[in-house]
Amino acid sequence: MKDILIVAHFTQTPGEKGNGRFHYIANLLALEGHKIEIVTTNFSHDCKMHREFQQGLFEQVDYKIAMLEEPGYKKNVSLKRIYSHYTFGKNLKKYLDKRVKPDVIYCAVPSIDAAYIAAEYANRNGINFIIDVQDIWPEAFKMVFKLPFISDLLFFPMMKKANYVYRVANKVIAVSETYVKRAMDVNSKCQKGISVFLGTELTYFDHLANKCRNIMKPMNEVWLAYIGTLGHSYDLTSIMDALHLLKEKGYSNFKFIIMGDGPLKQRFIQYAREKKIRCEFTGMLDYSEMVSKLIQCDIAVNPIAKGAAGSIINKVGDYAAAGLPVINTQECHEYRDLITNYSAGINCENGNPEDIAEKILFLFQNENNRREMGRNNRVLAEEKFDRGKTYPTLVATILGE
Repeated sequence: MKDILIVAHFTQTPGEKGNGRFHYIANLLALEGHKIEIVTTNFSHDCKMHREFQQGLFEQVDYKIAMLEEPGYKKNVSLKRIYSHYTFGKNLKKYLDKRVKPDVIYCAVPSIDAAYIAAEYANRNGINFIIDVQDIWPEAFKMVFKLPFISDLLFFPMMKKANYVYRVANKVIAVSETYVKRAMDVNSKCQKGISVFLGTELTYFDHLANKCRNIMKPMNEVWLAYIGTLGHSYDLTSIMDALHLLKEKGYSNFKFIIMGDGPLKQRFIQYAREKKIRCEFTGMLDYSEMVSKLIQCDIAVNPIAKGAAGSIINKVGDYAAAGLPVINTQECHEYRDLITNYSAGINCENGNPEDIAEKILFLFQNENNRREMGRNNRVLAEEKFDRGKTYPTLVATILGE
């Protein structure tokens, strides 16, 4: 039996909405008889609220959960957030210093402060240190602060810490090959890293889908789906502009269903009103509610802002599981190649509403192509996004098998 400590700053706790990677992994490891603890924060990044310990819910899982103090913040990009993460890192250091040394530390990256503390502790104590790169910081923040030289100086300390975390890791796991490469560029300890997409458990997704086919949709409506954060990395306005162009050409039967929440929600709502297009903002949904809505849609959109650092993100796994063709503006070559190789949708020019409108219209007017691309995306889900097939590799890597 191994004592495995999972450090995951951004994750759900029992009872919260989401389809978390780390609790899924913790369950798999616990089922194999290992002693598992997840260390996270008492502040929910998604809800921007402090959590309360709920004894009954926490007793339903087969592993320990520790929630450390963090001040919290209202805005994703702010000095308060930087200070909040710094404080969480300090509290993690105190926690590690008083805890019995684990056999393995499996650490999510980001946040960088927490990962840096965990990396230093593991390196100092000779503990097997495994990272799981979920996003690349500070590259993602630089997309918001588009100030040449100034942003490089501003984020130099974070870059230095990130490179240290990547460099000292005994094993590198990431949610995409793009992120594996970023870590391996500075790591000489590993022969190679492995990528395991965030994905979803298809048997569970299908169970929910079969149970929830009760939403009635008018026959003449075409629903476009977006799921995820309403923030700076997501270019929903280009989709709205495209739908506005189509409406001006007489195509008024499109409905844009936006499932999620975030700092730009009110801005997107106002923009949809100005463009006079039909949008439904559902807010954050339970996973079962999201699946129920998603499977009724006809087309999924992956509108990533120009220059964004994201790669294979969570939403595209759910789009694939639902068997929807994707209108994709993301510049990441890894995902664009998947769309092309599987013929699972159509890649568009980033930030070009005319091109997006043309591609949406093609899928609308060519039902056979739309359905075939949807079936192909489901094949992609079964081969690349099904946790039942992909996560055993991840667990074996953690256990050193």
